[in-house]
Amino acid sequence: MAGPAFRAAAVRVRVPATSANLGPGFDALGLSLGLYDDVVVRVADSGLHIDIAGEGSDTLPRDESHLLVRSLRTAFDLLGGQPRGLEIVCANRIPHGRGLGSSSAAICAGIVAARAVTIGAEAKLDDTALLELATEIEGHPDNVAACLLGGFTLSWMEGGAARAIRMEPADSIVPVVFVPAKPVLTETARGLLPRTVPHVDAAANAGRAALLVEALTRRPELLLPATEDRLHQEYRAPAMPESAALVERLRGDGIPAVISGAGPTVMALADAGTADKVEALAGADWAANRLSLDVQGASVLPLAP
Repeated sequence: MAGPAFRAAAVRVRVPATSANLGPGFDALGLSLGLYDDVVVRVADSGLHIDIAGEGSDTLPRDESHLLVRSLRTAFDLLGGQPRGLEIVCANRIPHGRGLGSSSAAICAGIVAARAVTIGAEAKLDDTALLELATEIEGHPDNVAACLLGGFTLSWMEGGAARAIRMEPADSIVPVVFVPAKPVLTETARGLLPRTVPHVDAAANAGRAALLVEALTRRPELLLPATEDRLHQEYRAPAMPESAALVERLRGDGIPAVISGAGPTVMALADAGTADKVEALAGADWAANRLSLDVQGASVLPLAP
């Protein structure tokens, strides 16, 4: 049986940073942010060549073990076969190991690029299948859903398959992220979570997560109470005490602030009138970045001139 046919021209994929959990929405809610990695992929005659600029350029592997390459390979297998060779150029802007979805961005970039460079791939790998494949590689759908779909997402597992819906975040929301110098491994952060939690805390989080959907889409004035969490942030605080202290300080000043994903980045949900003030609050130990909301998700773009 003949394998798939590939486009001769390179494809360019742009993927956004994401923030998962958003306080009470543990492993379910995600927000797509206006900070992007760009990847250019071209099918070559042979071999594997990877160029990396920006985040991770000194540490990421340039072989088959790279997460982007593994994701490409997984998608190509699903599409019927591997190309003879690959040339990949990565321009990375999403910090690694900081709770901003860098691994999900790499996974989504890989599978979207594989689909884009394979002729007729949409018939085998539609958007629903993309989400399922990305979740299979990542292990959970919250970040990959936001990365693929953009906007504000709610994801869940149903019959072993990932599902997600996309909602439009209120355009008045201005995310401000505070990125520390040192990373925290997701595995480390997850390892601090207890196997069981008090029923009263679970009930409280369910109510706050429901409120957060309303606050993020229609009533941002409710974001402070809506981002209150009892399931994960307190338990993870020993691994990131400076982040926990910053969240507490910001919330004490009336600013909706959460640990982004598994941390240690802190995200505040400001508005145009308060973003500059919020950005100046963290101090010299943090890289403060005022971001936009991304509403496109993973996109195939024209090659830059």
